[in-house]
Amino acid sequence: MNGLLLSVQGAISQGVLWGILVLGVYITFRILDVADLTVDGSFATGACVCGALIVNGGWNPVLATLVAVLAGALAGALTGVLHAIFEIPAILAGILSQLALYSINLRIMGSKPNIPMPNSESIFTWLVKITGWKQSMVSLLVGVVIAVIVILILYWFFGTEIGATLRATGNNEDMVRALGVSTKQAKILGLTISNALVGLSGALVCQSQKYADVSAGIGAIVIGLAAIVIGEILLGMLRSFGGKLISVIIGSVVYFIIRALVLRMGMNANDMKLISAVIVILALSVPVLWEKWKIRHAYSEGGIR
Repeated sequence: MNGLLLSVQGAISQGVLWGILVLGVYITFRILDVADLTVDGSFATGACVCGALIVNGGWNPVLATLVAVLAGALAGALTGVLHAIFEIPAILAGILSQLALYSINLRIMGSKPNIPMPNSESIFTWLVKITGWKQSMVSLLVGVVIAVIVILILYWFFGTEIGATLRATGNNEDMVRALGVSTKQAKILGLTISNALVGLSGALVCQSQKYADVSAGIGAIVIGLAAIVIGEILLGMLRSFGGKLISVIIGSVVYFIIRALVLRMGMNANDMKLISAVIVILALSVPVLWEKWKIRHAYSEGGIR
């Protein structure tokens, strides 16, 4: 029983840290209506930059995290320029950026596929020393505090004129362009902000897990999409923008709890990608099947029930 509780506690802390990535995916997927596959690369970029600066450069973990955020933002800006300026389809622009980032990440880490950080200073080790708490509790605390700050900033930003332009671009790009507003700049800005959050998540997860890996981001976009859909299903009654941002974090936590429970049932860890794909398929298809079932049973042979 204690093992199960520890697994769930660890899953919640990881879910909150990954939830910052999901907020980034939400900006492109739901607000800008852009399919951005840069995420798989920019998440690893955030982790690799942070890990390399702390271990090889001896940097302060907070400064290393901020540089990781900047690196993620640059990756997003690259995709934005490829898509908005050079008119490469968004999905292809993301794949090209992701491909380039793999080699860049290897360069960042000195041609090594991973960097262990067992004895390195990090934001989490600092707080463990100060509070005397366990690593999982500190990870949860840091994740919740940063997630709340990010949600407040995003809530404020998307209420400004520039933020409203981004939302309008995702809703009706032609109308925004007809009003004389540059949708290209809006898309580049949105992708930059999105991947900056992804880079931040990568840096925090890297410090939490005590290693940076060039393959850390493989499947990150699937996790992001699954968390968004799960959050929308569970908290669909939340109509406000702030509520939707919170549902994204809740969806991420639930996703990692499901994953932890599946592993506790004895499934091979190598099957996690398959499990992630199944969760996304179920999350996307069940609501559709449920709506069809309700429509079919809303009528009887004699008319509406």
